[in-house]
Amino acid sequence: MSQQFDILIIGSGLAGLTLALQIADSKKVCIVSKRKLQDSASSWAQGGIATVLNSDDTIAEHVEDTLIAGAGLCDTEITRMVAESGRAAIDWLINLGVEFTREANSETGYHLTREGGHSHRRIIHAADATGEAVQNTLAQKIRQHRNITLLENHIAIDLITSQKLKQTQQNSCLGAYVLDNSTGKVMTIAAQQTALATGGAGKVYLYTTNPDVSTGDGIAMAWRAGCRVSNLEFIQFHPTCLFHPHAKSFLITEAVRGEGGLLKLPDGKRFMPEHDARAELAPRDIVARAIDFEMKKRGLEFVYLDISHQPAAFITEHFPTVYKHCLALGIDITKEAIPVVPAAHYTCGGVMVDDNSQTDIANLYAIGETACTGLHGANRLASNSLLECMVFARIAAKHILSAPAHPLTNLPSWDESRVTDADEEVLITHTWNELRRFMWNYVGIVRTDKRLSRAMHRIKMLRDEVHEFYSNFRVTNDLIELRNLLQVAELIVQCAMQRHESRGLHYSKDYPELLARATPTVLIPEENYTLLDQDYGQ
Repeated sequence: MSQQFDILIIGSGLAGLTLALQIADSKKVCIVSKRKLQDSASSWAQGGIATVLNSDDTIAEHVEDTLIAGAGLCDTEITRMVAESGRAAIDWLINLGVEFTREANSETGYHLTREGGHSHRRIIHAADATGEAVQNTLAQKIRQHRNITLLENHIAIDLITSQKLKQTQQNSCLGAYVLDNSTGKVMTIAAQQTALATGGAGKVYLYTTNPDVSTGDGIAMAWRAGCRVSNLEFIQFHPTCLFHPHAKSFLITEAVRGEGGLLKLPDGKRFMPEHDARAELAPRDIVARAIDFEMKKRGLEFVYLDISHQPAAFITEHFPTVYKHCLALGIDITKEAIPVVPAAHYTCGGVMVDDNSQTDIANLYAIGETACTGLHGANRLASNSLLECMVFARIAAKHILSAPAHPLTNLPSWDESRVTDADEEVLITHTWNELRRFMWNYVGIVRTDKRLSRAMHRIKMLRDEVHEFYSNFRVTNDLIELRNLLQVAELIVQCAMQRHESRGLHYSKDYPELLARATPTVLIPEENYTLLDQDYGQ
């Protein structure tokens, strides 16, 4: 089965949907979504979007806050461009109908909150469910657009490139192989341009705030196709994930601390002032490490986040999602503190792109959390992620619309003539669980050379087992995700092993000092072995 489009967008978060709506009036678009259209990390985003809207705030201050959080590795020009583009992106969302939380007496008419690392209130939000409000609005537009084909419950297996087909010297992306999860059939999709918008790789860790779809698919596919990746050692651990046996991956938004929430030990004592002068409003890496330190020092399973000193009406108005979710679990946040732990939250590195969101391969773009744009550096500033999604999606759209059309190539079908159905899939489940556990223990908030070496040793053993399984049995969604998670785990560990300092989100007990010069970590496919074979089919 083969289909052709002007542009193939793999992923249905804010970056992918923004790109689709920006170009669909003049291009035939296909969106591949692993589950339902709105099943993405973007939909789970609670806090909001960082943008300079008030007259007492400035672009220069937003840039400075971002650069400070990024610990010397942000691209200054990219950071300035993103900050300057924020207002236009917000206006676009408002014009589409996104209902941000209003405040009658404010300068803008909207309520702006403040989060860790920000010097001003500049986070525009929709209560504490901003991502959901934005995604619902965009999804409605997507479903109504005549030029957009939506393939839900489909997962991309691999990119198809000219170099793999031995057609041309210059490597260019021609499309992708995509598995229909409902039928088990693999389709071939040819496209003028392809955009990777698959999000991050939080599911490589045992504890994460990410949805199940965050398995690093775009990063792994781009690497196998020949793209460089950068700064993957910088995994942001959100300080406050709800700790409860019946709460899976539930984030307690940064805005709770922005509105006065205090981190406390079981005896009620605050501890953040002892770790940083900014206390609870310090950047996420500092807060996460402080919590990790206190938990390990005292043998705690969790600490507490307490906002119960604020009026109950204030809490229920500003944090209705958090309030209802916690109340359903027996925690009334208007009267008691919330048990929290750090959890893997955001992949700051990713596929290297240029100023137009292009990767190293012609006709292949990467946007959103999948990409490494130069904005986040060694640590993403709170609420800059949704902003980055929109800004770079709009940039990519402009570049795609200006590109000359070229004839589509007849692509080979997926070959499964040498494989059979798996007799059992316990290997996938067991490997997935083992990978996530040792990544949490060995490549987590605090790292050592010995831990990283142990992790790489386990990855090499597991990749051989998965390669054999992949070579002999038909692909499934779980196998594809596991293959990608192993690849991204390897890249994270390789990046971490190359950084002999502690900077931003990467903290090593063997190299606790900061080097005088900040340099990005760049991995090049030709100089590193890849996890699985490059052949089409199997």
